[in-house]
Amino acid sequence: MEKFVVIMAGGVGSRFWPRSRKTSPKQLLNIFGENSMIQDTVYRLHGFIKPENIFIITNKVQKALIEEQLPELQPDNIIAEPVGRNTAPCVGLSSLIIGEKCSDAVIITLPADHLISDEKSFLNSLEVAAQYAYSNKVLVTFGIQPTRPDTGYGYINIGENIERSVYKVNRFVEKPDLSTAIKYLDSGDYLWNSGMFIWRADTIYSEIKQHLPNLYDGLNKLLPGIGKPEFNSLLKANFPNFESISVDYGIMEKSDKVFTVKGDFGWNDVGSWESVYELTIKDSADNAVVGDVFLSDSSSNYVYSPDKFTAVVGIENVVVINTPDSLLVCSRDKVQNVRRVVDHLNKINRENLV
Repeated sequence: MEKFVVIMAGGVGSRFWPRSRKTSPKQLLNIFGENSMIQDTVYRLHGFIKPENIFIITNKVQKALIEEQLPELQPDNIIAEPVGRNTAPCVGLSSLIIGEKCSDAVIITLPADHLISDEKSFLNSLEVAAQYAYSNKVLVTFGIQPTRPDTGYGYINIGENIERSVYKVNRFVEKPDLSTAIKYLDSGDYLWNSGMFIWRADTIYSEIKQHLPNLYDGLNKLLPGIGKPEFNSLLKANFPNFESISVDYGIMEKSDKVFTVKGDFGWNDVGSWESVYELTIKDSADNAVVGDVFLSDSSSNYVYSPDKFTAVVGIENVVVINTPDSLLVCSRDKVQNVRRVVDHLNKINRENLV
């Protein structure tokens, strides 16, 4: 069984503005510690996946920065999409390229910007998922045991326990309201959808043919260029015509071959500044601080200000992100709305700030 990894790294992380920008998005930032999130994603695979079997799908803006941060990877394994087309075309492109190398290769598809604290358990779960996907020619995802009734995640309704931590998937459900999330948690039959996938190259390509035939036809137009100099020109000519659709909606919700491995390895998708606050060490007043910051009569705040002195007086439950050219002040319970700032800046053509 030959294992490959595909890391999806094309997002801009608009909920992490003003630190996250098009040219330096969330996955390329050192949110925690010295390494960027994409570096941590690659480093935790050391010893489990051969470096030459690690691929990254990104965009032309971020490609050079990723090459700079991960010089140990082969440059040809860092592939820039001409335009963003969501996750199904990304999955299809990677299965096409890897499938030409090894048709029954197991492809582990990971986001570039997730936090995993128990790396040993993560790799053990990956091995279980890879073996099951390889032997049974099915699609496997990681479901995370919920620890709270979170409304920010999609959920997986699980059925029969097949073996060890492998379960049949009954259905995927969208992000619920709070009362529904509480019911999911109480039932014990729902897991968080992690957005991590494991499958054989030939299996996912067959599923694309069945459920997304237009994407399948488009991918086949790239086939003559795999491993040849003309590949990039073929990609540029054809990829923009691919349907923009997620792999969840396009395939996982439609297929009858979907299973999940229940994971318990300290997973967090770090989806907002609130997640960063929760994961950062706090002082006696529950403030989390990065940089030169003075606080007085203030509690439960996250303040990031590494470049200039910042004073916070008499406030609570607020996020303050201070960068050289922008300042964000946001209530912690409204951090999901930070993307509205990016939408506004795009509308008024303030490209220098996005």
